[in-house]
Amino acid sequence: MSLLIRNAAVNGTTQDIYLKEGLISKIGTLQSFDADEVLDAQGKIALPSFFNTHTHAAMTLLRGYADDMFLQEWLEKKIWPAEARLSEEDVYWGARLACLEMIKSGTTFFNDMYWFWQGTARAVTEMGLRAALSIVMIDMGDTLKAREQFRLNEEFLAMSTTLDPKILCVLGPHAIYTVSEESLRWCADFSEKNSLMVHIHLSETEKEVIDCLNAHGKRPVEYLHSLGLLTPRTIIAHAVWVNDYEISLMSEHGVKVAHNPVSNMKLAVGSAMPYGKLKKAGVTVSLGTDGCSSNNNLDMMESMKFACLLQKFHSSDCCILPAKEAFTMATESGAKAFGLKAGVLDEGSLGDLILLDDHRADMTPGHNIFSDIAYSASSAAVDTVVCDGKILMRDGIVPGEDEIISKGKEYSRKFRLSSP
Repeated sequence: MSLLIRNAAVNGTTQDIYLKEGLISKIGTLQSFDADEVLDAQGKIALPSFFNTHTHAAMTLLRGYADDMFLQEWLEKKIWPAEARLSEEDVYWGARLACLEMIKSGTTFFNDMYWFWQGTARAVTEMGLRAALSIVMIDMGDTLKAREQFRLNEEFLAMSTTLDPKILCVLGPHAIYTVSEESLRWCADFSEKNSLMVHIHLSETEKEVIDCLNAHGKRPVEYLHSLGLLTPRTIIAHAVWVNDYEISLMSEHGVKVAHNPVSNMKLAVGSAMPYGKLKKAGVTVSLGTDGCSSNNNLDMMESMKFACLLQKFHSSDCCILPAKEAFTMATESGAKAFGLKAGVLDEGSLGDLILLDDHRADMTPGHNIFSDIAYSASSAAVDTVVCDGKILMRDGIVPGEDEIISKGKEYSRKFRLSSP
């Protein structure tokens, strides 16, 4: 299968992009090229698509369900009880709705941690996206539950070879306050033996840090280090409350960070991720939306803007996170975190890209494309989305979107009835 995109603006000049067998094969003036499908991109700007490195996709069903609450109360009184009522079919339709929203806003990869991974895998495969999926590990110190989760992860790994090759198998221990030391040690060992990434929430609140010091005599990053969980395969969501020593440990061990500015601000975690220090230490920082129950959308362009503004406001430094760096966090850094050759428009990179419509009020006059994306444009500027060399959205339309939206409303009713 081949795709030829003609007349796109690439790095400020009009060029053609030839994609074959899921890769960007050639970029330039390609008059003699032909393809199975040809797309005229006149008036469109070609850019790498976005990588959402921390979310809980099927939580689209809980969008607006439990807003304006403190984090622990939100989790314990609303989210966990609601999730206890989920079925695989709920997760499937919630994840399909998430995939639709991500495609509409230019995202082609997401790192997910949620229940009933099979439902999410079905949705990802049918929608044509890439994803890193994990089984949520929460044992609350229950040994029997921990053993069951070990078994489920072993089965997941065994089944992963039968999945769409665009799906990565990842370990998903929820957090240090929901997962026992035994399970975290098991994750470290299983990750090393099978070269699996580990996706964990860490240092999101000051309370988490205080509780960790009281329970283990160490701060969260130090605690993970003592368990063998600081490696280049580890991606930490949040990392808001980390100190200089913890940052040095993260840098030394090649740990990756997924920054979730909208969720952090909405849940009032009390500080801002120390981006400047992480950047200086050489830590790879990518961008995530978190789930729709704590954001409440999956729009990476909005997350870029919030990332920039939060850092500027918190540090009183208007230069700390420029627009182009935020774009890199949402593209190249996300791909790098998962070892994917993507996030840039280069020959040999994965065939994942978007076309933006520059004939819009919020994209005019067009002095700086990165400023436009991070500060002024909305995701409505995304006209076309390509993943693995295949067109997932053209002219702003995704096939089957009406049914997905209707099903999303239908499957959310069980939660809507008990919404505050």
